[in-house]
Amino acid sequence: MSAGPPARATAGDRVRIGLGEFVRTAHAAGDLVVQPRMGFGSPQSMRSGLQATKAVSATTVGTITLDSYTRVGDLAAAERAVSAGADLNGYPIVSHPAYVTRAVLDGVRDRGFPVQLRHGSATPQRIFAALIAAGLDATEGGPVSYCLPYGRVPLEESVRSWARCCELFAHLREHVPVEPNLETFGGCMLGQLCPPSQLVALSVLEAMFFRQYGVRSVAVSYAQQTNPRQDEEAIFALRRLCVELLGDIDWHVVVYTYMGMYPTTLWGARRLLAEAVELARATGSERLIVKTVVESQRIPSIAENVDALDLAGAAARTRPAPRPGVDPAADSQIYQEARAMVEAICDLDGDLGRALLHSFKRGYLDIPYCLHPDNLGRTRSYLDREGALKWADTGLLPIGHLVPHRQRRQVSSAGLLDALGYVRRKYDTTGSELR
Repeated sequence: MSAGPPARATAGDRVRIGLGEFVRTAHAAGDLVVQPRMGFGSPQSMRSGLQATKAVSATTVGTITLDSYTRVGDLAAAERAVSAGADLNGYPIVSHPAYVTRAVLDGVRDRGFPVQLRHGSATPQRIFAALIAAGLDATEGGPVSYCLPYGRVPLEESVRSWARCCELFAHLREHVPVEPNLETFGGCMLGQLCPPSQLVALSVLEAMFFRQYGVRSVAVSYAQQTNPRQDEEAIFALRRLCVELLGDIDWHVVVYTYMGMYPTTLWGARRLLAEAVELARATGSERLIVKTVVESQRIPSIAENVDALDLAGAAARTRPAPRPGVDPAADSQIYQEARAMVEAICDLDGDLGRALLHSFKRGYLDIPYCLHPDNLGRTRSYLDREGALKWADTGLLPIGHLVPHRQRRQVSSAGLLDALGYVRRKYDTTGSELR
């Protein structure tokens, strides 16, 4: 895979800092970094979106989110859309010359405003080549989390592709004056109905995979789920595992606002975002990916993204991190399950890529309700009376000794549908006081 020459360093490049250092500095100052999921097809709109994000009074990071054609590798369709001036649902970075993307960034990205590229590709070689050529040094994904939920690309092919991309990305530090940052998506994959211990384990494993191939600055992700208390416990477990297993590299935690069926009402959506801010603050998380009030209906506009950033920034300023309700050092149930999965998988092979492949074949990793051919599909989950995600069937996961047999149960199709809509119903029906 050839990336072509990296973008030539400019005077602006020499004074900018990487995403990891930026987030770490902001956190030390007491700020929560907030970030949109913003992507537009035209370079002009993409630049306007970045400028608007930068102008928000909160501490922000810019985002370039790619279009669906580019994510799945249908570059011919992306190029036809660009030629026809069609309205895409994201930025087609591979279909634009590198100088066009550099012009989008010029004068916007600087020391006080990093920009991250977000995509969703299981085989992202062309995307990495394009982002490096354009001078970008922050992106996200992972060999498991950007493979299983999004199509039928064989996991082995994704692992091989991501290994090459990580090596290429790590070498970027030889050409730019910053440490390139790579964010795991493992903590968000099918996050709505995957019990948090497996999301925590996946996020840590993907970060370890990045490190194996030379990346020295990572972000580990976790998606807000269905029970705030359980989410706090999960993030503290994630942080503890990172201290234990990633202590030799730079890392921070990024929380995603709920990734499932979003509230349809203004008050429900705003309340859910406010609670995501509270979750990030309560757990010492450094960065938050926001969602807008129109997530359930359409792709948000620049103004709607700005509104979400303003809301999150204001909420963060009025919610200093409280005393944790969960002991961060405790051997919680989530920590024990996640640790057991990570240890069992690492014991399969000294090469983490091969270990991940073996883990899915043996069922040591098995995502509930995921239909990818490389997923065994023996695990199931359910929501208890408090809305916490629990294991209904652990399949062959190496945690059977940790999950009480009385917890396991059959899950009906009606029960699954009910669980999928739980958060939407909860916030649409109980958030009207925020109108």
